[in-house]
Amino acid sequence: MTIFNRRTKFYIVSFVRHDFKASITVFFVALPLCLGISLASNAPVYSGLIAGIIGGIVITLISKSQLSVSGPAAGLTAICAAAITQMGAIEIFFLSIAVAGMLQMILGLFKLGGFTHFIPSAVIKGMLAGIGIILISKQIPLIIGYDKPDFWTNQLFNIFTFDHSFKHIGDLYHHASAGPIVISGLALLFLYTWKKTLAKKITFLPTSFITVLAGVLLAMAYNYLFQSHQLDSTQFVSIPTDIFSEIKFPKFSALFSQTEIWSNAIVICFVASLETLLSVTAIDKLDPYNRITPQNRELVAQGAGNLLSGLLGGLPITAVIVRSSANAQAGAKTKLSSFAHGIWLIMAVLFAIPLINQIPYCILAVILIRTGYNLAKPKMFLTIYKQGREQFFPFMITVIAILFSDLLIGVIIGCTYAIYFLIKHTYRAGFSIKEKTVGHIKYFYIDLALNVSFLNKKRFMDMLDGLPEYSEVEINGADSIYIDRDILEILHDFKSKARQKHIELKTINIPDVETIELH
Repeated sequence: MTIFNRRTKFYIVSFVRHDFKASITVFFVALPLCLGISLASNAPVYSGLIAGIIGGIVITLISKSQLSVSGPAAGLTAICAAAITQMGAIEIFFLSIAVAGMLQMILGLFKLGGFTHFIPSAVIKGMLAGIGIILISKQIPLIIGYDKPDFWTNQLFNIFTFDHSFKHIGDLYHHASAGPIVISGLALLFLYTWKKTLAKKITFLPTSFITVLAGVLLAMAYNYLFQSHQLDSTQFVSIPTDIFSEIKFPKFSALFSQTEIWSNAIVICFVASLETLLSVTAIDKLDPYNRITPQNRELVAQGAGNLLSGLLGGLPITAVIVRSSANAQAGAKTKLSSFAHGIWLIMAVLFAIPLINQIPYCILAVILIRTGYNLAKPKMFLTIYKQGREQFFPFMITVIAILFSDLLIGVIIGCTYAIYFLIKHTYRAGFSIKEKTVGHIKYFYIDLALNVSFLNKKRFMDMLDGLPEYSEVEINGADSIYIDRDILEILHDFKSKARQKHIELKTINIPDVETIELH
């Protein structure tokens, strides 16, 4: 009982001193992102808010992460937009989210959360950069006042279906309007100026929130000054006052009749799990108490959240680095901050919908451009380029493949190319050879690597066949943990060749192939 009281007192004191203020900051970061991500996903605005509420309340209760904040993720917008278009009904898409949540829970329960460690970092960075480029490209029509949701597909150009993102480009001229262009331009300028000057001094006001507030005031001023060119009602956020009557639920009858439900669920599960595990790993590094989040428990929590989000008409949820880092920087100490921000989102839905409907879509597009830029910074491209071709090539291949196919295929192509580099280096690194000449005799000292596999077979054979007659050769396997049977067979066959070429062969710490057969 004493321990319970101490723990309760700790949480109360932490909430009053630190977590309450941090939760307000996170709420101001999360609200515009929930709305903007719904917009970028071609989903109803309420879907992002539902996901934000579930991420803040439900996932926080199950997760053991103290600082991470969950909600709808920008990294899944391209997948969501494509899946909704492909399935033809958002109710079926919600079913994919629920199935993805179940798959995440299975991954966590079977302790498979470490799968992200097998994906090269260059491919992960390429995936995030590709998502950032797509996210930015999807906002351009909104910035110039185009209010149709069908402008962009999920790829710039799909080499498999020959579908492309420019089929509606002729409509841009007819649907563009001056108001959103002016407001977006001024909002971008305000965002940049605020970030460079006042953001570090006024830390309790997040940049995204203050930019949305400035955008709302700019829109009001523009409509007052230029009444003949006012923004159309379709260019503003539109949430019905009775939001709960508009919510659509999954169509369970399609579960086994449409295979796209399962394929999209697998993609959502993979990307959501990857983004979550990367985010909690990064946030754990910011924790002053050095608390480590159990990855498998986190997958169970995220899976439960996505299952509930899909059932209630919400978007896919992940642990999000933007909200989580804002939470840590605002001084949060416990998960009460994330939980409270979910409560504030509920309060906004219940009491502040008229205010939310004053936000122009072009301002949310500005926020998402900033998010996309953070994912695909030119500085990151340059940094990876300086790391060498082994990092840069898989990175660029992944980015290009995502833009010209889709996210899952792009990651697979990037991983395949990274594996090619691994095989290439494994092929070269099977052994090292030193040579010296004493009089007329040449001496060769061959040290086998830590692991010598069948990938080294051809190079090993070529090296042995190239040894000159009347030389002395020493092959040392003292440093080897594993020597493939194919290599041992080559050595066995070379013994007779060495006698024919009058080569004096000596092997150290290398088992004979016949000995292996006996065992």
